Amino acid sequence: MALLPFLDRSHTIARPGFSRWMVPPAALCIHLCIGQAYAFSVFNLPMTKLIGITQSAPGDWNLPELGWIFSIGIFFLGTSAAVFGRWVEEGGPRQAMFAAGLCFSGGFLVSALGVYLHNLWIIYLGYGALGGCGLGLGYISPVSTLIKWFPDRPGMATGMAIMGFGGAAFIASPLSVWLMSIFSTPTHVGVAETFIALGVIYFCFMMVGAAIVRVPAPDWKPEGYAPPVVAQKLITKNDVYVYDAIKTPQFWLIWWVLCLNVTAGIGVLGQASAMSQEMFPGKVSVVAAAGFVGLLSLFNMAGRFFWASISDYIGRKNTYFCFFALGTVLYCTVPWTGSIGSVSLFVLCFAIIMSMYGGGFATVPAYLKDMFGTRYVGAIHGCLITAWSMAGIFGPVLVNYIREYQIGHGVPKAQAYNVTMFIMAGLLAVGFICNLMIKAVHHRFHMKPEHEAIRAQMAVDAAGEPAGA
Repeated sequence: MALLPFLDRSHTIARPGFSRWMVPPAALCIHLCIGQAYAFSVFNLPMTKLIGITQSAPGDWNLPELGWIFSIGIFFLGTSAAVFGRWVEEGGPRQAMFAAGLCFSGGFLVSALGVYLHNLWIIYLGYGALGGCGLGLGYISPVSTLIKWFPDRPGMATGMAIMGFGGAAFIASPLSVWLMSIFSTPTHVGVAETFIALGVIYFCFMMVGAAIVRVPAPDWKPEGYAPPVVAQKLITKNDVYVYDAIKTPQFWLIWWVLCLNVTAGIGVLGQASAMSQEMFPGKVSVVAAAGFVGLLSLFNMAGRFFWASISDYIGRKNTYFCFFALGTVLYCTVPWTGSIGSVSLFVLCFAIIMSMYGGGFATVPAYLKDMFGTRYVGAIHGCLITAWSMAGIFGPVLVNYIREYQIGHGVPKAQAYNVTMFIMAGLLAVGFICNLMIKAVHHRFHMKPEHEAIRAQMAVDAAGEPAGA
């Protein structure tokens, strides 16, 4: 018997009359919390002054050392999503959301101890490893549930939740700055207390999401729903087991589709402020550059809902064709905007690029549902998120190191990003080809009724109690 039976999947099955529109807010409770990761950089400068208070002193950490906190967190996001994806799928969303809340909030509390003891490795363990596991579990936990509740609009449903992850920084950033101002003193920065407060706040909100989430009854369908005609679209009526899915060429093609789309966007996102100032010296101030970063975040958030919703009408494959074709043109246009000194055109190009960056995250769960069915889509999505972890390395490395190489060889800073933009365009062209190669999954990978029965019996035997007990 489960230690906390109310977390079991069987206790989250919705009763007749339950509104499916209660599930997106539950997902948002999770994603608006874990999306704080995009705002963690607000702690970087204060954490370089924990000893010196007003400026860095001997013994204080430097920015490169602190930068690893976010990188470790993203690495564990992808790793935990892949490792625990099947458990999330079979255990149900409430159990996964509860675990995500414990890990994510616990990461803040452990990090607060690391700040208090001035031990960076404790923070790596806390926010990086433990908090990163919370990120991964929380990110994938509502995906398959939303798709099951909205078989008529799976793109829109996942877009609503994942939009929260992209927009969470608008809440987390000012909240974190305000809390540090409250807790700071002339001899104290206030980071540790802020970590504790955020851990408690995020745990409470994530528990609200875990409490209200529900899964539909096995044969539930929305009123008036008509299944799509398989012959007309890349949409299957069959399910593929998670470990069979990763053996298919379709999985790895979609893996590269996501990886290349994210690589092209995430490197720019991390250097947006510096890039805008260096490409337009004297025209873009520090304040304007900060506004530019905020605008990109808005388009990142809005694109998650917009493009995922559009994909319900034009299809996932066609949506990614838009990302890669339009993105290739826009990246090739960016160097030209710098040569003619057009700040407005530069901003427009990257605003659209960032909308497609966010849209790629929100559209891919529905893409997986189309290809592999709904039964294990959450677990399959967890495995696919490793593409994000790799892109988080590829993108910044390409942008940062190529820029340094260019400047080191005498290229003016205003032109140091040109080669990078053309490389990004090339990556998107490769992504276009990968997307073009995707076709329906071969029927040999589809789950047979007898296979499903065997796996269900194995799950019962492993639990040691009859189904439904």
